[in-house]
Amino acid sequence: MNILDQNKQPYDADNLALHIEKALRVERPTQRVQDISYQVVKRAFRPWLIDVENVPDEPCLFVGNHSLFAFDGAVLGPVMYAEQGRFLRGLGDKFLWSELTEDFLLGIGGVLGHPEVCSALMENGSDLMVFPGGAHEATKTTAEKYTLMWKERYGFVRMAVQHGYNIMPVALVGPDDFYSHLMEGEDIPDSMLGQWLTRLGVLNENTRPDMLPPIPRGLLGSLLPRPQRCYIQFGKPVRTAHLLGKKPAKKTLLDIRARVATQIEEMLTDLLILREEDSKQQGLLRRLLNL
Repeated sequence: MNILDQNKQPYDADNLALHIEKALRVERPTQRVQDISYQVVKRAFRPWLIDVENVPDEPCLFVGNHSLFAFDGAVLGPVMYAEQGRFLRGLGDKFLWSELTEDFLLGIGGVLGHPEVCSALMENGSDLMVFPGGAHEATKTTAEKYTLMWKERYGFVRMAVQHGYNIMPVALVGPDDFYSHLMEGEDIPDSMLGQWLTRLGVLNENTRPDMLPPIPRGLLGSLLPRPQRCYIQFGKPVRTAHLLGKKPAKKTLLDIRARVATQIEEMLTDLLILREEDSKQQGLLRRLLNL
């Protein structure tokens, strides 16, 4: 039985309970998918883990900046499992889940991004991965590369505090440059393409331009991502065990959120400088493929 069926909504109680049960049974990624994913990521993007010794042995909630089209989890997950033995359970938006995707997503560590699912996995002592910017960061414009678009979200802090979890700030540079933008998503509705999509019914009066992804241009003009090197830095863990069992004020939660966001923003700045210096050492072919 799948977590979704024709008669039930993704978040009804029965489906959530079943999803949690299935998620808890997954103790490691599907081996074949993990092996292939890691080899692709390692060869194409040459990920560089920086300050990984900051990650405590205890379970963590890894919190990072989301990249265009959400490639960050596909890079970070396989590398952390293969090189550090940490199986990160990525909290994903409900639109990702269907009868066709359920088994695959569970097999690579994905779970529904729902408080009850998060609580069950924290009680199980699992490592979790979340990108608070969600779809807004995954459809960002060129001008918004490597910026946090969290708005007022701090639910991840509330969940960490509720379970005394360590929050592990992570910054990723590279995935936002897998593609250039032929057209920004916000410009599509007023373009000839937008008029055509409107006639087909793909776009309508309820379409939010700020949620439309850009038209991408990847490797050699294709839809394949460019082989950009990925730089992944881990900050200092933000510990919440001292708040376990308490009901902290909103200000306390926002202060913790700010500490996490500030670390990520500072690391992004440093990583962009590091990438500029490191790019001088890249071979000619890789530089050409990234044009």
